[in-house]
Amino acid sequence: MGMPRDIKIIDCMLGIPEAEDRSEWFAPFRPLIKDQQTLSQFAMPAQYMFKDIPQTGTVDDFVSWTVDQMDMYNIDKALVGWNDNATSYRAKEMFGDRFFFDLPIDPNRGMEEVRRIKRIHAEVGLSAISCFPAGTLPQVAINHKYMFPIYACAEELGLPILLNAGIPGPRIPMETQKVEHLDEVCWFFPDLKVVMRHGAEPWEALAVKLMLKWPNLYYSTSAFAPKHYPKAIIDYANTRGADKIIYAGYFPMGLSLERIFSDMQNVPFKDEVWPKFLRENAMKVFGL
Repeated sequence: MGMPRDIKIIDCMLGIPEAEDRSEWFAPFRPLIKDQQTLSQFAMPAQYMFKDIPQTGTVDDFVSWTVDQMDMYNIDKALVGWNDNATSYRAKEMFGDRFFFDLPIDPNRGMEEVRRIKRIHAEVGLSAISCFPAGTLPQVAINHKYMFPIYACAEELGLPILLNAGIPGPRIPMETQKVEHLDEVCWFFPDLKVVMRHGAEPWEALAVKLMLKWPNLYYSTSAFAPKHYPKAIIDYANTRGADKIIYAGYFPMGLSLERIFSDMQNVPFKDEVWPKFLRENAMKVFGL
């Protein structure tokens, strides 16, 4: 059977645009980029990987517009990045039942960042924190000592951490995101829920091996059109990993919801996997 139509979907990576021009989403790591094609031609640094990047056009209210897009595809709730600005506060105030929030963090800020996480969590009620290791400046690896105060803070607060793993899409070095780095983190923080983002390729088989090893390690499908979900991940979800694989999209950063859910019809998950993948695993991991 294909994807059921009656599941209220939870999308664990969705964005609320600030404006028609979304280049500010990628500003923090733009100084790392050296190739002229990216700097002069791309609206987003990984544009070479995506075709038909969604265009919003002129919109008066991006928060309401985003909810309208979710409604068209039966997305009940969406995890979005908290930016500590007017858009984030409006999203929480107007649609607190539709959005839950992760806080993107910078481990280079040390204890100042730990204090910021605690302050925003006390005010907002975060559901996770997140880090793009290859996009930190300077770059900080998943298992680098600068990350350990962040992990300790997340575990203390009971928050999962979302980590980009695998070769980054932007043309920046990959060393910080090698999947093998997760082994040490999951060992040292056994009560910290760690969720991989952005594919873990080309080490997806290692990602599966580590999920078998560590109960606190999960995988989300962010930034991948469903037709490109790694076979190792699909096979794992259909066997021992049904509780470990979580749906996450990439709208409107790189994929349209139309593209995602058109492709999704052909993903060969077993019937019993779909409710967990589309909703139940997110409810469990993020405490919804």
